[in-house]
Amino acid sequence: MRSTYELSHSLRSLRFQLEDVLYIRHHCNCTFERVECELHSLFVFREGTGGLLIESKPFIYTAGKCYIVPPGTSLCMTSDGASSVSYYHITFRIEQWKTNDIIEVYPSPLFPGQYELYVYPWSRFLRSIEEIYANRNEKSDIDWFNQQVLFMQLMSTIFEHNLRLGKAPSPTQSVEQTIQYINQHYSENITVKQLAQLANVTSWRYTPMFQELTGKKPIDYVTDVRINKAKELLQSSDEPLREIALSVGFTDEYYFNRRFRQVVGITPKQYARLMRGSVTVTDWTGHVVEIPLRPKRLIYHGETFGDLIALGVEAVGTSSTFMKGSIYEDLLNHIEDVGHPFDQEKTRRLAPDLIIIANEEEELYRAIAGIAPTVTFNSFAPLEERLLTLGELLGKQLEAKQWLEAFQRKEQDMWNELRPWIQLNETATVFIYDRGERLFVMGSIGMSAALYHRDGFKAVDRVQPLLESGNGYLEIEEEELPLYAGDRIFLLLGQHEQSRQAAKRMMQSASWLNLPAVQKGHVHQIPALHWNLNDALTRERLLHELPQLISKKAGMEA
Repeated sequence: MRSTYELSHSLRSLRFQLEDVLYIRHHCNCTFERVECELHSLFVFREGTGGLLIESKPFIYTAGKCYIVPPGTSLCMTSDGASSVSYYHITFRIEQWKTNDIIEVYPSPLFPGQYELYVYPWSRFLRSIEEIYANRNEKSDIDWFNQQVLFMQLMSTIFEHNLRLGKAPSPTQSVEQTIQYINQHYSENITVKQLAQLANVTSWRYTPMFQELTGKKPIDYVTDVRINKAKELLQSSDEPLREIALSVGFTDEYYFNRRFRQVVGITPKQYARLMRGSVTVTDWTGHVVEIPLRPKRLIYHGETFGDLIALGVEAVGTSSTFMKGSIYEDLLNHIEDVGHPFDQEKTRRLAPDLIIIANEEEELYRAIAGIAPTVTFNSFAPLEERLLTLGELLGKQLEAKQWLEAFQRKEQDMWNELRPWIQLNETATVFIYDRGERLFVMGSIGMSAALYHRDGFKAVDRVQPLLESGNGYLEIEEEELPLYAGDRIFLLLGQHEQSRQAAKRMMQSASWLNLPAVQKGHVHQIPALHWNLNDALTRERLLHELPQLISKKAGMEA
């Protein structure tokens, strides 16, 4: 199954430098424009399937596929129309050292005549790319250097698994490749004997190895893949049940019906009716609304769009006002901007089947509710409450529960990691200058929501009532700083110059300089635009950032 390639030149003569990493996502039924590569480029597909044409050579891409091309290469991508497509586009430069110490730009292919690469394990490879992408905007020299190190580790993985070094893949790697084979060929006849032969592993060894990797027996895994594909078709297609069964690999409609019921708990027809049905809900401000059980064209108008991304929910519209400066801003370029508070005409043209608005103004609600079923949503509610509510509204209850469980485990691990740096019952306070020269102490929203935890920081007595009442912030005077300041201070720096200058003046005042946290160096200056958010994606990202920030006693670069 696996092919290995020859490098065009010795690795010892080549120097690599990461230039940029983009995350691109297209909705289904898109025809993509041609991509012209000016630098060496790596394309890594995260989701979707379709056709890929590289210099007139055709490929079928799927999630987990990886392609590398030299400068001057033209690519054309098309979608199969059944699902969204997303991929990372990583560009990098290569320089070659000649024997006479001359350095030249290296324009040639790394693997002559070969574009498609093999990577293993896929999940670890993808996590490396996600980390590079998440840190793409960091500015300091050390951040740049760390990015280059991560990129070189990524390239090392590619070389290790694609060069002809006289090493055959391990049995585990070979079994891993058959998992990819199943995901790509689920509609074909697949047997354990055939999979074992593809992996070049005996049948009696293959099944336990497969089970160790996936937690399932091979045939059960194949069935699950087929059932999940059938679920997608049952929600979106009007094809007869027999045709759906055939298209996902079941030759017998009755067997498909029985297996679907065993796995899902209801018959395929019941599932289709359920997924295409509606449900009555009571929203944040008391409206009783009938909404689609599985909305297909959602508009979300609020501050916590990262909650939707965490649940794997697509949207056709949002407000760019809420997205500016967020860590996921670049992921939303394809989503229509419906303005703030609302461009009703554009909203109507998008033909939504559900609108979620984080606003309790009744007049606005009545205007929007005339376009499509509309529910109000409290985007200032605690993270767990928000995720579970969205799960109910969007038919993503299981996804919400699983995400929260995983987040809580990672959050606990983070606080365990930080125990050497945080004293027992150590307090923390978050301050920000905003709306000109107005000073606020943060309560239940923004970054402070990530700090207060049973194993983390505690709130000072003056801040605790804000948390208990659910108030997001309180305006205070500069002279009141000693009443609200904790053992550690997180100072959020706003994007507006007037507010930043006010913060700068405050940090030169006696009220500030006499604070114990300031005198001990326990102050962290942080850009508010990125980090004073409480959506699921930002909260998850902070699990990575906080240990670095606190252990190094240095602020994130503003």
